[in-house]
Amino acid sequence: MSVSGTWMQTVGLSWLVLKVTGSGVALGAVLAAQFVPVLLLGPLGGLVADQVDKRRLIIFTQSSLALASLLLGILTELGAIEMWMVYLISIWLGITNAIDNPARQSFVSEMVENQDLANAVSLNAVVMNSARIIGPGIAGVIIYAFGTGSLFIANAASFVAVIGALLAMRVGELNISERVVRSKGQLVEGFRYVRSSGNLMVPLVMMVLVGTLAFEFQVSLPLLASSTFHQGAGTYAAFMAFMGVGAVIGGLLSATFPRTSITSLAVTSLSFGALMLIAAIMPSPVWAVVAMIPMGTASIVFISIANSTLQVNSDPMLRGRVMSLFTVAFMGSTPVGAPIVGYIGQHFGARYSIVIGGIAAAVAGAYGLLHARERASRASVVALRVSGMELSDEAPWASGMFARCKIRFKTLLQFKDAG
Repeated sequence: MSVSGTWMQTVGLSWLVLKVTGSGVALGAVLAAQFVPVLLLGPLGGLVADQVDKRRLIIFTQSSLALASLLLGILTELGAIEMWMVYLISIWLGITNAIDNPARQSFVSEMVENQDLANAVSLNAVVMNSARIIGPGIAGVIIYAFGTGSLFIANAASFVAVIGALLAMRVGELNISERVVRSKGQLVEGFRYVRSSGNLMVPLVMMVLVGTLAFEFQVSLPLLASSTFHQGAGTYAAFMAFMGVGAVIGGLLSATFPRTSITSLAVTSLSFGALMLIAAIMPSPVWAVVAMIPMGTASIVFISIANSTLQVNSDPMLRGRVMSLFTVAFMGSTPVGAPIVGYIGQHFGARYSIVIGGIAAAVAGAYGLLHARERASRASVVALRVSGMELSDEAPWASGMFARCKIRFKTLLQFKDAG
């Protein structure tokens, strides 16, 4: 219920800005105002999540988000809303989300055992994206029947559901991780930890590329509906809803994966980029709506694999800080990407704003595959040396050949002991 309300507000806020200003750049600036605090304060929010009770912290942040939505709705209903007010409330939302997102992401690991974490992350994505189907559809009806202000007030009311659920949890059954004792250098410690691990660094770099230019649908899709196809809020809501259908499919699909890897993340990123390029050339609103389904599927599979890869490979004592960097890479990149995508969409056409995202996803996928290949080559060389074999300059083929061969159990134990 709560996330459906959030998607309602996403649609309503984008539509409100376009109605007031008619500017794609202004729309990008509003989104940037929400996400600049995430970019600047995200790591601090992750540290707070490692230090305090995550459930209580989320209750506080969700209450703050509800209050901001209520204020936005009242101002809009009274006809007193001005753009400077929209910017201030957007910054308020951004500051709260900078604290809320790392806590919510890392809280998943306290609700399930580690072996179920990847599945839980994917199923959480299903819940989030089921709301993407419900929310925009309801938003279109409310905007048409009652106006945008009523939509914001309805979103404020929806937070009662998530706050009530958090209060009703049986705290004794949670796998509460040990709290981090406050000391100097803890933010730097988180950065060093991520930098030292390729399993963490590579997904984050890929998320920066994709998050900056590909996941700017709040900018590109309203422009596609209004300026390219000359349609109203209903078409934009349909785009978001059918992306949500694909996202639910993708979430259920990724929940069946027994494990994740950099290679699977890279392949998904390449697929996502290709599907964005296909969506950009659709000749009519109907075909564009159809293209949203596979694009939504690939997008959520990418997010789920990246999220679960980071959580599974991170130390519980540092997980909040790791997931804060995921939030910065995914959401905090919007202050950079949203104005760029908005400018491209306004001056060159909405199709090009989607194309640039597809190219970014393809580049990220290529980077991930390159890293996976280099890592496999290094592992093959180490395995050869551990087994008592040495590569010569005349036999570079041996590395790849050995990697594809079965290694005896004794050799595997030696490889493990060698680190």
